[in-house]
Amino acid sequence: MKVLSGRPSIYKEENDSAFADAVSFQDQVAVLFSDWCHICDHPTMGDSAYSHYIVQLQQHGLLKGDDLTDRFFHTLTELAITHAVVSEQVIAPGGMSQQPAQQLQISYFSIDSYSKLVTLMFKYGVDLGPNKGSLLPKILSITTRIIQRDAEEKKVSFNPRPYFRLFINLLSELSTADLHDGASFQVLTAFANAFHVLQPLRVPAWSFAWLELVSHRSFMPRLLLCNSQKGWPFFQRLLGDLFKFMEPYLRNAELGQPIQLLYKGTLRVLLVLLHDFPEFLCDYHFSFCDVIPPSCIQMRNVILSAFPRSMRLPDPSTPNLKIDLLAEISVAPRIMSDVEGALKAKQMKTQVDEYLKRPEGSSFLTDLKQKLVLPPNEANVAGTRYNVPLINSLVVYVGIQAVQQLQHNKANASASAQQMNQSPQVDVFQIETATEVFRNLIVNMDTEGRYLLLNAIANQLRYPNNHTHYFSFIILYLFAEATQDIVQEQITRVLLERLIVNRPHPWGLLITFIELIKNPRYSFWARSFTRCAPEIERLFESVARSCGGKAAEEGVLADGGH
Repeated sequence: MKVLSGRPSIYKEENDSAFADAVSFQDQVAVLFSDWCHICDHPTMGDSAYSHYIVQLQQHGLLKGDDLTDRFFHTLTELAITHAVVSEQVIAPGGMSQQPAQQLQISYFSIDSYSKLVTLMFKYGVDLGPNKGSLLPKILSITTRIIQRDAEEKKVSFNPRPYFRLFINLLSELSTADLHDGASFQVLTAFANAFHVLQPLRVPAWSFAWLELVSHRSFMPRLLLCNSQKGWPFFQRLLGDLFKFMEPYLRNAELGQPIQLLYKGTLRVLLVLLHDFPEFLCDYHFSFCDVIPPSCIQMRNVILSAFPRSMRLPDPSTPNLKIDLLAEISVAPRIMSDVEGALKAKQMKTQVDEYLKRPEGSSFLTDLKQKLVLPPNEANVAGTRYNVPLINSLVVYVGIQAVQQLQHNKANASASAQQMNQSPQVDVFQIETATEVFRNLIVNMDTEGRYLLLNAIANQLRYPNNHTHYFSFIILYLFAEATQDIVQEQITRVLLERLIVNRPHPWGLLITFIELIKNPRYSFWARSFTRCAPEIERLFESVARSCGGKAAEEGVLADGGH
């Protein structure tokens, strides 16, 4: 039977003190909930019955926004969840009861009834006391606490389906309600805050339901489209929560079936974002690369391949493509992440600024490598000796300062050239101080640190912009100036491993690799590591053809790639 047991009493006059009585409170709420389920199950009941019921709740003092309101909704939620999970014995064909074997059958009527009550309260504008608009955050807060407690107590037997149904119902009804943009934003951010509290790191058993909810059509696209991109930081935080949970498993290659499924689901969400909201991935690429382990090459490629929808990417394999003549190549990308955060946390930003302004006599580079190393206890947790977010922050911050200085120099050069009727000539390596930071680290770091540094640089090889231009020059410069084969081999590895995975591949990555294998200055095909084994040689040639088309193939043949 759908309707919950209990005597109908909502229309009886009750004394408020009865609801305050701790002994009888839960029973009273159970009766009220049973009454509501009777109303929901009756086909002739309409808005008048719904509004009358809610008025009765208000008259009983249950919607004042005080502790009694908390207890009321807490009890209601628990009742709805408890009634949803019905344990039934499995009956054998002969009619014998198999006692040990039980299966859980979900009846969602109580969940649907409860979510309908919440939705109607929202529709009728019920406010909890003086706190206008506090109904939904309070209910979501209560629900998150119940989920956390239930998951902690039941461990592996935790059943997320009733809670998932509740969230889906509320999301579907409230996010599609006829609300103005500001109210819709408040609803969506209330859900975003609840999902952040229930992130997989805190409630691992909720991970699959969580991913389904945060990527749901009633939540993700609405949050990203709502209120002039003000919802973007909320969704960035949720994606960060997901990456932080998965990072240890992905870093250590502990890909059991649950993590494999979660990884595939995450990749699909990123592909949807790449297609529908590429600017979101563009703006927050730095934050995401901070928490995605280096081994997750394809996942990182998806993020770095994003480019603004208003932009048309030139074909990287176009013969004699002059990227420095592209209009977009002089424009700085928008980065919404806190690039300086890790530097500030280690009190290094001021030191970096002082070195870039006055490098003479500075001991900054001498101590720099050691400052990037983690203490042993933190290194054990992170799985690396180095502070990866700090390396990422240093690389991008130094690059930004260099690009800004280049633009300043270019503006001055243009003014001088106009006076002399000459074309301005600006070399990217005028910024010797910034270049020296990268050169020093490449030379002095060990293999692990150098790999992380090169990854941080390669993470900036994205769509046409002045960061892509600058860091492409930097990585090619480091290759050309390297005095050790291991440096050139590592640079090649960082580029190549991003190209041999499935598409998409970032535009800046393709441009840089094509330049490396085609430009005689780098003598790429003369390097011994390109011919250390026949299969390696074939791999290089295959990648050269696939990423550069005919132009790259001609470069291979011209340099004796066979």
